Order: sequence, then C-alpha cells, then structure tokens
Amino acid sequence: MANGSTDPGIDVVAPSETGGAVARLAAELAASAAVISAQGEALAHFRKLFERASEAARIGVWQCDLPCQTLTWTDMVYDLFELPRGIAVTREMVLPLYPEESRARLRAVRDRALAERSGFQLDVEIRTARGAARWIRITATVECDGDVPVRIFGMKQDITEERLLADRLRHMAESDAMTGLASRARFQSALAAFDAPDDPLARSGVLMIVDLDGFKQVNDGFGHAAGDACLRRAADRLAVACRDAELVARIGGDEFAVIWRAERIADPELRAARIASDLAETVGSGAAKVRIGASIGIARADGRSADELFRAADDAMYRAKAAGRGTYRTAPPRGRGKGPARLRLV
Repeated sequence: MANGSTDPGIDVVAPSETGGAVARLAAELAASAAVISAQGEALAHFRKLFERASEAARIGVWQCDLPCQTLTWTDMVYDLFELPRGIAVTREMVLPLYPEESRARLRAVRDRALAERSGFQLDVEIRTARGAARWIRITATVECDGDVPVRIFGMKQDITEERLLADRLRHMAESDAMTGLASRARFQSALAAFDAPDDPLARSGVLMIVDLDGFKQVNDGFGHAAGDACLRRAADRLAVACRDAELVARIGGDEFAVIWRAERIADPELRAARIASDLAETVGSGAAKVRIGASIGIARADGRSADELFRAADDAMYRAKAAGRGTYRTAPPRGRGKGPARLRLV
C-alpha cells in the first residue's frame, strides 16, 4: 500500500503532487498562450507592413479559383480597378474593364499558362470602373492538384507612371526638340526598312533629302534666335506639305529627310517642286534681306540598300544646289550615272 490506501492494487496520488502537475500544466499553457499572442502580434505587425508596402508600391495580390472563376483580391487590387473594397468579384465582372486588345493578350497568355501548368507576366492597359485609363503589370502562377489546375494567383501592380515616363523618354528620343519633327535616330530606324526585302518600301519607296538654302546667312546676319525661328517655320511647312508621307525628320542642322511609300506619291518630282515653292521665304528687309529656299534630292528605292539610297538622294540634293538652288534633282536608276560618293554619317 502507498499513501495510506487500503486497496493494494491502487496507487493514490497525494494532493500536493496533483496540484504541482496542474500548476506545471497551467504554466505551460500560459507560456504557449504568450508565444501565440506574440506570434499573433508579429503577424499583425508584418501584415500592416505588407499592406503599407503594397500601398506604397501600388501592388495587390489576387487569386482565381478555377472551378468557379471566383476572384479573391486584396484591397489594393480593388483600388487599382476603382471598385468598392470587399465586394464579390468574378472574371465576368472584371474582363470588360480590359480594352479588347488587352483582353485578347491576357486570354492568350492565361490559356498558355494553364495548358503548360506555368505562369506569366504581362503589362496591359485597363479602364477602371470610373473610366480612368491605367496600365497594370500582372504576374501569375498556376497551382495544380496533381496535374489538374485548380487555382491561379499572383500580383497586380499599377505601372501607369512608369509607362508614362517611358513614353515621354521615347518621345524625347524620337522627336527633334527644335522642330517637333522625327529625330535623326528615328529616321535611321525607319530608313532600315529599305534593307528588309519583304517591306514594300524596299521595292518602291522614295527618299527625299531637303536642305535649306540661305540658312547660314540668316544665322550670321540676324542671329541664332532668328535662325531657330526660320528652322521651325520651315519644319512646319514641310510637315504640312508632306503630311501623307511615311516620315518627316530633321537629320541635321538645316537638313531634313522625307520617306514616302509609293502609293502615296504618284509623282515625286511634282511634289518636290511644290515643297521647294512652299519653303521659299524672305527673311529681313531692304539690303539686309535673305532669300530662303530648299534644294531637294530624290531617290527611288530601285533595289538599293538603305545606305545606297541615302547616298543617292544626298548626291541628287547636292546636284540641285549646284543647279542654282531652290529646285530638285532625281538620282538616276541604280547602277547608272553614279556621281562621286559623299560618305556622310546620318
């Protein structure tokens, strides 16, 4: 017998031992509760940090359950689409907020990701519920049960400012700051089409080089401000005269280039004569006046490479200057009547 028990088969635990075990268990439970509470506080803290970071970065998390096409969004995704936070959303409700082109691109990459059990990243334009235009970046991952896709999830980020900045930088790179015409870099890119055998430009396009006559005298006699104003007026008139051209660019100080598709210019020589007439003007008055005009070189593609075409038009322009200025000359067909090559980097 133990602890005064009259039954030899039963051990009786003293009340002091029972109280100690309960105390130890209570202490362990209190410690576990303290850990859980601390973890809960830490989780709540990190959730707030995540929400603040998401708001600052304009990023939200989304999920689509594939069987029912039900969407789950964090608050930032609701904000991106300017929908009330917390409302039930489905793909059928959201897809109309994507313009047709964006919707088609999204459908294509989503279908491919589901078929390949993979993911995707896509930048697309949306129209919010309030009609605002926005650009978002969508990232997605497909989750499978075995080999069956059951969920697709990822993030959506507002990249509107990033897109606008990229557009501004591209515009700056592609536009001439002085005149607003296409820049030399954009002209070089467009000229490369003459090296592409499948581009109609390579078979029948036309290039004109337009160089102002008398511009140096304006700069020397009236100053650079007057010269700049003269350039802008000439550029404006050239843009109007060539509004149906493929590209009108400023490629040098007082030099311009115009690329035409054959179907838009039936008679390049007649058009060049009109351009020369449109660009003619007089700057100043009396003994100080300067006559501004334009010498124009014309070259047809005729199987020429981009470099050969530019040289041909450039040489024709110099022949127009030699002929008295304010006129045009046309490069002979390829392989005939080649003049001395003028190698100039455009």
